[in-house]
Amino acid sequence: MTSEDNDQFDSALLDAAMALAASKGWASLTMPEIARHAGLEMGEVRRRYPFKASILLLLGRMADQSALIDDGSLGTPRETLFDLLMRRIDVFQQYRAGLLAVLRGLPFDPPLLLLLGAATMDSMKWIAGAAGISTGGVSGLLRVQGVVALWTHTLRAWEKDESEDLGTTMAALEQGLDRAERMGLFNGVDHEPTEELQSAHPSEDGDTLPPLQEEPDADFTENNG
Repeated sequence: MTSEDNDQFDSALLDAAMALAASKGWASLTMPEIARHAGLEMGEVRRRYPFKASILLLLGRMADQSALIDDGSLGTPRETLFDLLMRRIDVFQQYRAGLLAVLRGLPFDPPLLLLLGAATMDSMKWIAGAAGISTGGVSGLLRVQGVVALWTHTLRAWEKDESEDLGTTMAALEQGLDRAERMGLFNGVDHEPTEELQSAHPSEDGDTLPPLQEEPDADFTENNG
């Protein structure tokens, strides 16, 4: 099977999963049901994607690949981070209805919440590095956690953003970047993050970092993306 065939296989499976999630919710879906809806050979689906959560990890990888494409543009770390995170949002927007169904069910599925939280942490390490943000050592880990907080803040805004141009989402991201900059996210390698950034870390209940917005936090318990 060629690379193009593999891409078509993955796209068909993801399209089917998100369409079914939008119509009946994520929790009740089964992999055989998704495979049938996609018109794919069930044994091959089982070999490639043994668990339903594998489809969500596929979506995350697709979003990362889209975000990390080198388009030759040059900008500050802040400008680049804005572009990278919005590219991820653009991919999520293609599967909006199904993905929102997944996110609504996350608080009731702790294992999935933890899995996607770990995947998001890994994704944001790539995103931070691509934006020129140091990710090495303890200070780097804190910066990655800061990017996770920024992503979550943006994702919460996207969940409620019904506009075609995603203006509300972009405004929320800009707001989050303002605060992240004050917290020291874009400090150089030789600088330590501020105390506020050092205090930002995932809580024991799997929720995200402290909210980046100044107003009270949104009613949304998503750890990742």
